[in-house]
Amino acid sequence: MIFASALSHELNIILGIATSVLLIGLVLKRLKQPYIIAYILTGVLLGPSGVHLITDFETAELIGEFGLVILMFFIGMEISLSDFIRKWRVALFGTGMQVLFSILIVYILGAFLDWPFKRVLLLGFIISLSSSAVVIRLVEDHGLLHKRIGQQVISILLTQDILIVPMIILMSFVGDGALHWDQISLQLIGGVLIVLFLFFLLRKKEIRIPFAKDLEDDHELQVFAGLIICFAFALFTSSFELSAGLGAFVAGLFINASPANHWLHERLHSFRVLLISVFFLSVGMQIDLDFLATNWLVVTLMVLVVFLSNHGINTFALRGLGNSWHRSIYGASLLAQIGEFSYVLASLGYHSEIITNYTYQLTVLVISITIFISPLWVDGTKLLIGRKGIKM
Repeated sequence: MIFASALSHELNIILGIATSVLLIGLVLKRLKQPYIIAYILTGVLLGPSGVHLITDFETAELIGEFGLVILMFFIGMEISLSDFIRKWRVALFGTGMQVLFSILIVYILGAFLDWPFKRVLLLGFIISLSSSAVVIRLVEDHGLLHKRIGQQVISILLTQDILIVPMIILMSFVGDGALHWDQISLQLIGGVLIVLFLFFLLRKKEIRIPFAKDLEDDHELQVFAGLIICFAFALFTSSFELSAGLGAFVAGLFINASPANHWLHERLHSFRVLLISVFFLSVGMQIDLDFLATNWLVVTLMVLVVFLSNHGINTFALRGLGNSWHRSIYGASLLAQIGEFSYVLASLGYHSEIITNYTYQLTVLVISITIFISPLWVDGTKLLIGRKGIKM
């Protein structure tokens, strides 16, 4: 009876999530909006700020992290390593401008509020990172994946994802003022091994995964083969205290270099949809409506500052890469939100006492809202500058 009662509760959760996503998704489909919004709204509706149907937030967050790993795997499968290396100037210039100017903006703000430099550095890093989950989905939805502006946006985005590793190391150091040489040594060894593997991929003309011939026409085993490759690489980087997402991304690059790319991409698509939706559900669950009601003015101002600063910085970065002003403005709108890896930095800053609980709650809320509003911001930008100005 106890087992049946527990199962009934879990079934209620699954039914509630599926029904909410379906109904909200149908409305958004008529409004031509991405389903990301439906996932976040469902998280708000069923989470702590709503009807309290979902109370096990840690489990939802854990599954959401698996969604991020799958997402990074898919991103890697879309990217040709040789093409990405050829465009290193795009990634370095665009991402470098984003990070440096984000820190500068927070530094100016911090000068008025008497913030210590480590808080300025942390918040600068946080707002400089865009959302891989959102941007890749928007690039796909707007048909920009194989367009020049879309490729440049993705190059900037991927470099941001790679930079999360040195950002975490740096903030860990400034947080407690001590260098953990065992951890840093392990991370450096992992980094060197990844670089060597990427060099191997560049030199190798054709990559073949084990049992590729046996798997080519076996749709069921293809799913397990893809998951093994994805999570094996993720486990490898995690064992060196590096991001699991980074390992999954490298796994995707490995698959891209092999003939198995086309069938693995197709077989794992359903897993991608399911796990990424749970990630956005967890984002919605982190939106505290009571905190928002009490601090709505501060939250609104911070969201506006983030969108305007990120949009402006990325506009000039894309313009500097040779795009027209209209394309630069449009492409920058895709990168205007704060990303999911910023949650990691915010948590690190809170536990290191770089930021207070109030600042942490404010940061989490601003990140969640920018992710939620991002599709509307892109559509608004597109409407403002007109379709003629952004022809690719």
